[in-house]
Amino acid sequence: MKEITLKQFDGYTYVEGGVCAAKGFKASGVYCGIKNSAKPDNGEPPKSHKNDIAMLLSDRVCSAAAVYTQNKVKGAPITVTKANLEKTGGKARAVIVNSGNANTGNADGIEKAMQMCSLTAEALGIQPQEVIVASTGVIGQPLNIDAVKSAIKPLAEGLSYSGNTEAATAIMTTDTVKKEVAVQFSIGSKVCRIGGMGKGSGMIHPNMATTLNFITTDCAVSADMLQKALSEVVKVTYNCLSVDGDQSTNDMVCVMANGRAENDEIATDGEDFEVFKKALYIVMMNITRMLAKDGEGATKLLECTVTGAESDDSAIVIAKSVICSSLFKAAMFGEDANCGRILCAVGYADAQFDIADVDVFLSSASGRLMVCEKGSQLAFSEEKAAQILAEDEIYIDISVGEGSGKATAYGCDLTYDYVKINGDYRT
Repeated sequence: MKEITLKQFDGYTYVEGGVCAAKGFKASGVYCGIKNSAKPDNGEPPKSHKNDIAMLLSDRVCSAAAVYTQNKVKGAPITVTKANLEKTGGKARAVIVNSGNANTGNADGIEKAMQMCSLTAEALGIQPQEVIVASTGVIGQPLNIDAVKSAIKPLAEGLSYSGNTEAATAIMTTDTVKKEVAVQFSIGSKVCRIGGMGKGSGMIHPNMATTLNFITTDCAVSADMLQKALSEVVKVTYNCLSVDGDQSTNDMVCVMANGRAENDEIATDGEDFEVFKKALYIVMMNITRMLAKDGEGATKLLECTVTGAESDDSAIVIAKSVICSSLFKAAMFGEDANCGRILCAVGYADAQFDIADVDVFLSSASGRLMVCEKGSQLAFSEEKAAQILAEDEIYIDISVGEGSGKATAYGCDLTYDYVKINGDYRT
């Protein structure tokens, strides 16, 4: 199991339920054959009957916000979802999402994404523009809309306040584990919850968002403030994640807030907004770590924290540079404390600092070891280093000076299995 160690925060308690942890949200997931129909027909029987389509519904209209891939090639569902949220002024009731087929690069992609919204709306008795639609999987294969049609009724009938697991497994592609986090917190005298589910294992690289992620909360937040919180938090979570350097065409993170907690709506900056934004950060940061640890073929979660930079943005650049280095990632797979790989990646980062001020530490559950001081590699115990790097969660702490800038980037090691998985991803 690729479980992460959840980080604890005062005033916030982890709870079960994922996207159904907040009041008023139902979810479901079923198998309809999309995953198998997205593969070229080689005459062999389907290999999988795992859930491949999910539905999410709020009891009432939600404020909604989203961020999307920056890839110039975008999946049709992104175009449709953006248009829907613009039509409603940031309101939504439901999500329909499939795995196995990205509905990207297809002449009929927009039409089919709109059909998914219409079919969902008809089954739920809502408006098509109140539906968020998303897809993930093989690019360039026509989406089997008949399979989608066959799934809508059982999805609608199967909606449940405890259906989060069925939904979370339905959005998985090469993921080996489902990814869910939820926390409970208070706004004034009201108890609120926020929970999310994510998918993603490969084709993950900074600057969007990354992967597909759906987050729900019963906290009352305006659409504008929800978008503000999401845009600020994504910068230091999903945008600081890289598995393989490839940016997906279908990346999306959406947040829905239905106000069932009955707190005074958060419509301006202030203490309540900061409390909510931290809850959103906790959920998104932990899902980011789950995505990194479950990277395709990965055996280790890597977290690189940079301190002492001239700004937070500068620290982000340096931390990402290390996490994205293929040579560094390969060294971590080999459990080789090769400080040169780290220094090299730090050195070509587009940020201002003096290499003579750079200190580097490697740590894990097995201890902490300084491997570089003032820009020069130190003599250290290879035996101790091997013990540290044998763990499945590795932390790289880099100080680059006396500035106030700090940031953490997330990634994984680069293994033989990554090539195996992607060598025949489509077939």
